[in-house]
Amino acid sequence: MSLLKVEGLSKEFGGIHAVEDLSFTINPGTIHSIIGPNGAGKTTLFNLITGIYTPSAGRLLFDDGDIAGKRPYELAALGMSRTFQNLQIFFNMTALENVMVGHHLHLSRGFLPALLRLPAMVRGDRACRVHCVELMKSVGLARYIDADASSMPYGALKRLEIARALAAKPKLLLLDEPAAGLNATESREIDEVIKNVAATGVTVVLVEHDMKMVMEVSDHILVLNYGRKLAEGSPAEVRANPEVIAAYLGAQA
Repeated sequence: MSLLKVEGLSKEFGGIHAVEDLSFTINPGTIHSIIGPNGAGKTTLFNLITGIYTPSAGRLLFDDGDIAGKRPYELAALGMSRTFQNLQIFFNMTALENVMVGHHLHLSRGFLPALLRLPAMVRGDRACRVHCVELMKSVGLARYIDADASSMPYGALKRLEIARALAAKPKLLLLDEPAAGLNATESREIDEVIKNVAATGVTVVLVEHDMKMVMEVSDHILVLNYGRKLAEGSPAEVRANPEVIAAYLGAQA
């Protein structure tokens, strides 16, 4: 059974198809990469899946439920979480507080218990803190637990976003260019984070331009070009596909 099924998905902006008649499935427990040249429709696809855009046509099924048109917070409650291509960090908070924000769906949010600081509320907050500390350790951020987010280096902030997304306890984690702007060492650290996340049973979908990372971590790859599916398959199949080579390097190359 698939975790996410995309059927005939399309999105138009002023008559221009950013995504056109796209269909694919994502199985539970896999690492699924979406690649393609700049402007291929990758981030638009992410925005459709996560409720930022509403499809012009087609269906999106998550856990066999139709999610087309649902808002991002509704999808988060269903078990979908994401990071963004550009950092979305609360720089006026500590690193740990940033991660704890991601856990808010699993905390009691009653007005009176919070106002009176009832024991159950205190226990929940304490458990949240312990859980988020462990998440930070799992992505290699143990040294930054007490740090201000504004003082952290860029590579650590990328991992902080992943930790915050994981705090929501997702079934499906979508990572939009997690290695963008990182040096080779930092990219390999993200490799390990992604593998470790998948090993816990979380399904991972990533958009990424770092082909070394994509080929190393992916179970399955979807290639887009001008909003349409160009190819799909294992890393070995995609690497050897002449249409993929032509799209990236040009037909003459």
